[in-house]
Amino acid sequence: MPIDDITQKVSERYAKAASTGEQMCCPTSYDMGHLKTFIPEEVLTISYGCGTPAGLKTVQAGETVLDIGSGGGIDCFEASRLVGPTGHVIGIDMTDTMLEIARINAAVVAANLGYPASNVEFRKGLADAMPVDDGTIDLIISNCVINLAPDKRKVFQEMYRVAKPGGRFTISDIVSDHIVPQYLVHNTQKWGDCLSGALTLTDYMNGMTAAGFLGIHLVKFSPWRVIDGIHFFSVTLTGYKLPQTTTTPSMFHATLRGPFSRVVVEEGTTYQRGIPQPITSEEILLLSTPPFAGHFLLTAKPVALGSDDPRWTAVFPADAPCTWQGHYALLAGPFVEATDDDHHVYRRGEPLEICSKTVAVLETNSYAPHFVILNRAGDQTSGEAVTCAPNGGCC
Repeated sequence: MPIDDITQKVSERYAKAASTGEQMCCPTSYDMGHLKTFIPEEVLTISYGCGTPAGLKTVQAGETVLDIGSGGGIDCFEASRLVGPTGHVIGIDMTDTMLEIARINAAVVAANLGYPASNVEFRKGLADAMPVDDGTIDLIISNCVINLAPDKRKVFQEMYRVAKPGGRFTISDIVSDHIVPQYLVHNTQKWGDCLSGALTLTDYMNGMTAAGFLGIHLVKFSPWRVIDGIHFFSVTLTGYKLPQTTTTPSMFHATLRGPFSRVVVEEGTTYQRGIPQPITSEEILLLSTPPFAGHFLLTAKPVALGSDDPRWTAVFPADAPCTWQGHYALLAGPFVEATDDDHHVYRRGEPLEICSKTVAVLETNSYAPHFVILNRAGDQTSGEAVTCAPNGGCC
């Protein structure tokens, strides 16, 4: 199906939904009671997405926020409240009906917030060719929209272009655990349902890294639908456009604390738990970002850690048999590869079948933020307990 046809049909679908009040595909978790205090009902009834943009929790007064696929404006208006009257919010959308509703209500929202004028503007445009200047955005948000773009790699490149050095994104979208087959790719209805355009989690995160973003990691996920054995699920991801550094760093070494025994970061550097290694100023910036900070010790002089050091972290499986229940784990960053203490090697976005003991390990506080766990068993499993390693350890 030609790209222009996909774009046109998706736009028509959402324009029709805005006119008829049709409920679109994706699960949302908006606090409507809060939003109703300043956003008109007309906007709330046409708000679609797969998760409230968690990135808005990080917004500071005066920042500039970009919403890709702003629709009726719900996320822009919440961003407007958070950045305050000195901040600025830009929403871009390709559907005239949506833009008209958003623009009409911008002044209403500003008045409800007590602002002298609206700090939100809505521009018509496509996600892969955004009408936004280079390096002007502090935070990029998007709510189940990039999924609808035929060429997502162009979208990721555009995001990187418009982000300020030191800027960030937090976006929610639908991804899959398998490559979507052609019979779904060419189904117009499924495009509007956020299915046909879904990338695998691997391709989605790798596309962002290829665009230049680093520190890409999972904020939350939620299972959505299973179609012909393909699991579609919502993820909220955050990543960073690191600022350039020209100063000599005051810290020169990084030591992995755990819980992984080995990790590989997006730029290709491998770290072994407890073993210090020299790092560059750019690597210091990366390892200082929130998804990495708790896993590394950054010091001027090399500091080795042993298992008796309280800064060393590890989670071992129970010393007991396990069962196979149909669970698969997908590493969702910020590492592209990681190894646990039972020698499982996880590669970002790639499903790895895991037994019940490994599920318990990955559900601990140390590991849970980094994984999507899906169950592919169609029926309840009743497999007998097995000892899956000669020494009684895990598989």
